[in-house]
Amino acid sequence: MIRGKVKKRIQIIFICCACIFTLILGKLGYEQIFHHTDIMARALNLWERDFTVAGLRGSILDKNGNILAHDIPSTSIMVVPAQIKDPKTTAQKLAEVLEADENKIYETITKHVSTQKIQPEGRLIADEKAIQLESMDLPGVYLVQDSLRNYPNNSYLAQVLGFTGIDNQGLAGLELQYDEILSAKSGALNIPFDAKGHNVELYNESYEAPGHGMDVKLTIDSNIQDIVERELNNLMERYHPDNALAVAMDPKTGAILAMVSKPDFDPNHYEKYDSDIYNRNLPIWKSYEPGSTFKSVTFSSALDLNLFDMFKDTYMDKGYEMVGGARIKSWRAGGHGLQTFLQVLENSSNPGFVEIGRRLGLDNLYSYVTKFGFGSKTGIDLPGESTGIMFKKEAMGEVEQATVAFGQGLSVTPIQLVTAFSAIVNGGTLYEPYITKSIEDPLTHDTILEFQPTVKRQVISKETSDQMRYALESVVANGGGKPAYIEGYRIGGKTGTAQKAQNGVYMANEYILSMISAAPMDDPQIVLYIAADAPHNDILYGGTVVGPIIKNCLQDILPYLEVKKTDEQLPKKKIWGDVNRIKVEDFIGKEKKKVTQEGLQFEFIGEGDTVIDQLPQAGTVLDEGGKVWITLGSDHVGETVATDTD
Repeated sequence: MIRGKVKKRIQIIFICCACIFTLILGKLGYEQIFHHTDIMARALNLWERDFTVAGLRGSILDKNGNILAHDIPSTSIMVVPAQIKDPKTTAQKLAEVLEADENKIYETITKHVSTQKIQPEGRLIADEKAIQLESMDLPGVYLVQDSLRNYPNNSYLAQVLGFTGIDNQGLAGLELQYDEILSAKSGALNIPFDAKGHNVELYNESYEAPGHGMDVKLTIDSNIQDIVERELNNLMERYHPDNALAVAMDPKTGAILAMVSKPDFDPNHYEKYDSDIYNRNLPIWKSYEPGSTFKSVTFSSALDLNLFDMFKDTYMDKGYEMVGGARIKSWRAGGHGLQTFLQVLENSSNPGFVEIGRRLGLDNLYSYVTKFGFGSKTGIDLPGESTGIMFKKEAMGEVEQATVAFGQGLSVTPIQLVTAFSAIVNGGTLYEPYITKSIEDPLTHDTILEFQPTVKRQVISKETSDQMRYALESVVANGGGKPAYIEGYRIGGKTGTAQKAQNGVYMANEYILSMISAAPMDDPQIVLYIAADAPHNDILYGGTVVGPIIKNCLQDILPYLEVKKTDEQLPKKKIWGDVNRIKVEDFIGKEKKKVTQEGLQFEFIGEGDTVIDQLPQAGTVLDEGGKVWITLGSDHVGETVATDTD
């Protein structure tokens, strides 16, 4: 009976086990049949080792499509420690090729990890080193695709472009500003390995193609940038200032045409430079007292309120003005005497601008200064912009009101000043400055996003702007801006000589010399601002140091912009030491005896009594005493002889 019960229990247990086994087998069969793909995927995920394949970061281009920054395909080293049969020998060979520390390499390749990068020595290696390693066929050592960020023009636009880090991530400048847009999705090479790191030949490698970042096209015009860069380099070499900067803007849109910051650096090797250089884009970061360049803001504000007629109303500059017990002196001993208000601007009379500040009053002065954008960021699409420093209205007394009127007692950035000056000459419209023209597809070059000019507000009337263009041209023709005068081109501008302050105290013989200009004044195409911080020379005026630099730039920029010369510019006021300029007449067809022009020399070539050619041509402007070569021939000037030309 007991045996029967035991036997029965055993049968029940057997049946239960059989059922359980059957269920397990059924479940396994079900999973194998219906979830085969998912199971294999999870298994492969455990077996596979991922080798990252870097995508190509988008390029940065100028407005004409010239490459300013781009990715170059390169090679990096990845190791699978479990596959390395002889770590010591492998480390020795890797160290020899990479010119690296053998012990450090050995430590890297013996880590208990599935895969390991060798960096920085094994990142972005030269092609010849990649070929050498490939020929060695070292077990567990793999060469994977990577990308190297390259700046083909080296220090050109360095602070604007910025740079990327070791992982090609934007760290400064436009590389940081548009990092998400420029960045590319990485791909991967997936190779199946078993637990011991051996290849699983049953399954094939898989490859996930990398992506490509979007291209960023700038408003920068490399032709203009080249000219400004050249002249800033000359300035640095000649005067050795602590630093120098330049900004060129299209006043009708706010588009940045050129931007320079000196000293600069090579973004390809940024780690070799001080962070104070590569982290500070001076045109948007540097903040300082603008000096007399700011007088254009004060003058236009007063004109807009019809506080004086600049041609008829006068001011007596006796050499100083008393304000709140403080004596504010003119830069000219004894003052400038009786002047029209236009002459107050031409002569940059500080006492005259104290009077203009009084007429404006605190409320109006503060209102216009803030409407022009001072005391707040311009909104330019670059990282690191400063706001400058502006008095709070309630903290401004008589003295502060007076000093702000002529450009002291407040701190501005170059981009703020250029933006405000553009509004003064463009009809009174304040634009938000921008440096990005569009975002483009790198393969099709289709425009994904195009940036448009952004109007902030109307600051002064068109009529006031018209007056200011005349006044600023007069400053260059008759005032402190004369060194920037160019025969045939209508140049307007204002110079500045601002004493540097440190800890609230003005420094002896330390000045920021500057000039802001626009051309042509009948239809401004460009606003150009250049400043030099503490140039090491004996001449301490913005006009004499920066004026010629402005002239050199505009002499090349204006023809490039297809600005035609004109006879309608204001004549330059002559001062002692100025050389007379003479426009050459047309002598072709005239008799030899009638070839004469006061102030010029003539040399005759050939025989005959009739002028058949001349060099230079009619309309050319020469210095007094210049020479004109006259070719003589027969009076049959209408006859021509065909000649071969190359």
